[in-house]
This record gives sequence, C-alpha cells and structure tokens, in this order.
Amino acid sequence: MPEPTLSRQSQLAILAAGLLSFIGILVETSMNVTFPTLIATLHVSLATVQWLTTAYLLLVTIVMSATAFVLKRFSFRALFFFAASMSLLGTLVAMLAPNFALLLLGRLLQAVATGLSTPLMFQLVFTRAPLNKLGLYTGFASIIISLAPALGPTYGGIVTSLWSWRAIFVGVLPLLLIATLIGAYAIHGPALGTRGQAFDGLGLALLAVTFGSLVLTANMAGTHGWLSGQFGALLAGAVVLILVMAWYARHGRRRLFDYRILGNAVVRQRLLQYFGLQFINIGLSFVLPLYVQDVLGASPMSAGLMMLPGALIGAIVAPLAGRSYDRIGAAPLLILSASLAGVAMALFAGFTGHLTVGLIALLYTLLRIGFNTGFGTAVSDASLQVTGPQKADQNAMFSMMQQFAGSLGTSLMAAVIAARALHSKPLAATINGSRADFLGLLGLAVVILLSAVVMAKRQAANNH
Repeated sequence: MPEPTLSRQSQLAILAAGLLSFIGILVETSMNVTFPTLIATLHVSLATVQWLTTAYLLLVTIVMSATAFVLKRFSFRALFFFAASMSLLGTLVAMLAPNFALLLLGRLLQAVATGLSTPLMFQLVFTRAPLNKLGLYTGFASIIISLAPALGPTYGGIVTSLWSWRAIFVGVLPLLLIATLIGAYAIHGPALGTRGQAFDGLGLALLAVTFGSLVLTANMAGTHGWLSGQFGALLAGAVVLILVMAWYARHGRRRLFDYRILGNAVVRQRLLQYFGLQFINIGLSFVLPLYVQDVLGASPMSAGLMMLPGALIGAIVAPLAGRSYDRIGAAPLLILSASLAGVAMALFAGFTGHLTVGLIALLYTLLRIGFNTGFGTAVSDASLQVTGPQKADQNAMFSMMQQFAGSLGTSLMAAVIAARALHSKPLAATINGSRADFLGLLGLAVVILLSAVVMAKRQAANNH
C-alpha cells in the first residue's frame, strides 16, 4: 500500500500562504538594519523607532489570538485574499510614507496580513499533511518563518545601502503578486465551522491590553530607567492584568482558545520552548545589526550580509530536523537545539568587547543551527497532542506566542541598551547593553534546555 502524500494543490496552497508570511517577516527584520538611518532621516529616537518592530509584532500577536475562531468561521480562501489585500495596502502606504507616523501605519496594515497568513499556513499543514510526513512539512513551513528573520537584515542592508529604505517595500511587490496568483489557483475549501461558538471579543480586548502593557512597560524602562517610578507603576499594572487574564481564561464563558489543551504537559512545555527559541531569534536579530553599525562602524550592507551564512545553513537544517523528528521524536532534537543556542549565547556574552563581523557571523550560524533544529520540532510535537478542532486552537496559540516573543524580545533588548544610554556614552551603552542582552538570552536558553531534559526524562519514565 503506497504511503499517503500531500497533493500538489495542497503544496501550492501552503506555499502561497507561506509567501505572505515570508513577506511580512522579511520586511519586519529588514527594518532593524535601517534603524540608524531612520533615526537620522526621520528625526526620531531609538526608543521611538523600535516601535516599527515592536508595534508590528504586537498587532500580529493580537490578530493571531483571534485566529482560533477565524480559521473556523471563514474559508481559507477568503482569509488568504483579505490578508493579501492588507499586505498590498500596507506595503504601498509604508513605501510612500513621508513621516514616521504613516510608516508605522503601513507596518500595522502589514501586521494584519502576517497575523492571518502564518496561522493559515500551519493550519493547511496540520489539516492536510499525512501524519507520517508531518515533521517534514512542518519543517518546510518553519523555514519560512525562520529564514525570513535571518534574510531580512541582508536584504534590508543591501537595498538600503544601494538605494533607500523605501526599496525594502518596492522589492517585495513582485513576490506579493506571485503569492496572490498561486493562492488564487490553489486555496479552496469551505470554512471548518464554529459549531455554535461565539467570538470572545472581551477576551481579545483583555489579551491585547495585557500584552500591550508588557511591551509598554519594557519601553518605559528604556525611556526612564529600570528603577524609575514610571517603570514600576506600569510593571505593577501589567502584573494585575496578567492575573485578571488568567482568571478570565479559567472562568470566562467565552474563550479565544480552548485552554484545555494546556492541561497536556507536552503542549505546555513545547509552547515554552517554541516561545523561548523565537525570543532568542528575534531578540538577537535586533541587537546584532545595531551592534555592528554603532560599535564596529559597519555599513547596513555589511550588517545584513553578516547574517546571511546563518540564514542559509539554518534553511538547510530545518527540513532535516523535521525528517529526523519523524524518525526519532522531539526530545533529542530539542535538547540539541537548546544546547547549541546556549553555547552561542555564552560565546556572544564572553566576547562582547572583542566581536568582529566575521566572529559574529560564525556565532550567529551556530545559533541558527540550534534554532532551526528545535523550532519546527516543538510545534510539530505539540500538534500531535491534540485532535480535531483543537488543532486550530493549538495552531493559533503557538502562532500568537511566537509573535509575542518577537515583540517582547525586541522591546526588552532595546530597553536594556536605551537604559544604559541614560547614564553613559552611546558607544559604551551599546557594548554594555548588548552584553547584558546576550546574558539574558543565555539564561533563557538554559531554561529551554532544562525544560527539554525534564520532559524527556518524564516521557522515558512513562514509556517504561
């Protein structure tokens, strides 16, 4: 009996949704390289310009939190074309923006597109890929959301150096057209159905306010310092909001997600690992271009090209890791992933004052190997723990937390450096702030490693 395979039309459908996600994430990380340029040309501060990434990722997070319902309520085709329209409109607004406010508006319109297209891509994988090939296809899907952040600085650095930051948006228009044409051909099928479930508008508003308060709290630390009264007040408010959201998730009549999936220990641990790896990935993609331009005096092009080897090698690793997951399971891959990430971050922290463009490229490649080994593995393993409609909930929850990891990671990394600049010269602030960021990311890698080891031991004990 032949093994089940994924049809060519389904493969193209995944590709079309993936290309929309790729565009959104590519532009997001491309903008990181342009921050020194934007600060000079638009006359804004680092604390302000970082909102191009932070606000974008925050809105993506909020949109993704609604997709557990939206993916059931609307057909894949309708969602795809709405996302494509938002991507086009946002690209045009940002490309033509005469000031920071309109540039931010364009990025927020693109955020809506990415917030829909990424869960749509994974939902197509989870509902159409045969179980014996789930890891492989999830690995390919993960390439899109892991390759784009690494290619973004390279792309952004090159076009900014050769032309203008506006060229970032010009360059993605042909790719957006290709994605739309492929989607028009390949994406079909009815809505899954909500089975009488009502949309949880209050839960969405509460989640948006809670996540927004956490990002604003981090931003306040960068503006006024970690010991400031403003930071303390916002932190206290954020803690209260987290407690309220946790109570509502347990007792509310309507729910954005079926939170019962978090009762599964494997799902909980995989969500922690998925979140942590993305936090490290996006946080580092913010710090490194800033460091090489401000400390080493490199051009935006050099800052981007520095990250290209890691991007390409990581792209090769992702499907190989997916294929390995189908054979040996999640535990060995996640332990290896966290270990490599930890080693890379320890070396970044240890050599902060002596980093060169070449050494950064080497260490970043090590980090990308670790990241791509575990990122797709975590979400693949979690998807096997749920069935039926709960797959949409698991997909939306993981997609949401992946984006929030990027938003919070960018905000915290920027806050650490900006807070240092309040009391020291810019060069020293960037060096010392970067070292503190690297140490923080090292601590997170250790947490991921411990989580993976504990879960592996627990699963081994259960099997015996």
